[in-house]
Amino acid sequence: MTTHDYRGVFGSDGTRSVTRRVIPEVPAEPGLVVEDPASGFCGAVVSANIRDVTLEDRRGNRRVFPMVPAGFLFEGAPATLVPPARVAPAGPVRSASGSVKVQGHKARTARAARIWVEGLHDAELVERVWGHDLRVEGVVVEPMHGMDDLAAAVAEFEPGPQRRLGVLVDHLVAGSKETRAAQSVVGPHVLVTGHPYVDVWEAVKPSVVGIRAWPRIPRGTDWKTGVCAALRWGEPADGARRVLGAVRSFRDLETPLIGAVEELIDFVTG
Repeated sequence: MTTHDYRGVFGSDGTRSVTRRVIPEVPAEPGLVVEDPASGFCGAVVSANIRDVTLEDRRGNRRVFPMVPAGFLFEGAPATLVPPARVAPAGPVRSASGSVKVQGHKARTARAARIWVEGLHDAELVERVWGHDLRVEGVVVEPMHGMDDLAAAVAEFEPGPQRRLGVLVDHLVAGSKETRAAQSVVGPHVLVTGHPYVDVWEAVKPSVVGIRAWPRIPRGTDWKTGVCAALRWGEPADGARRVLGAVRSFRDLETPLIGAVEELIDFVTG
């Protein structure tokens, strides 16, 4: 979208006319340097889509901004950033998970099988990377909102040969409460996999969100709250937008999470 700025001027006949200054649309190509006038943050484009753009300043700090009309300064003047034109690839188109993308495919009717994840952020991250694969296979991902009632929830689900259940668990390490809960529900039609990270955010490579490493958070402190405080990201909702908005493909994730999700998809579609 292009916005306009109108100014009144007088012609030679003394009548007033209106001229129009067009705000240019600038493709958000990687490396393009722009400034967010509201915050003063100036950086080069790292990635962009129809919703937002990620900028990186000269110190390596990254921030995500919405793609709004006339929302940036380019070479000192207002500009509207737009997604860059994409050149048709010569080979097969790959999905965010790295699989060959099925062109023109309509979502398959959902299977009775399900994949459960611990929370909304886990579900959003899985959808962001594996969404295409899941729609092709007709697999629904649902958040559990915790592991406390896992055994009762699995019993209510009633897994079976045509109703398999996969569960993705955070912090699945020896001796943890998550591991003990997982061991109580495994069976021929239930598979529990996971990753060693305290929270699914930690399974995103630090460099993707512009940090050197995820901060260590003391026991007893909510992990997301502690991370946002340590990195000055605001509230966990602000951190979620930053983390999830930075992930573009499986390459942005740590290997344990990739392996766990791939294993669950294979299991529930087998």
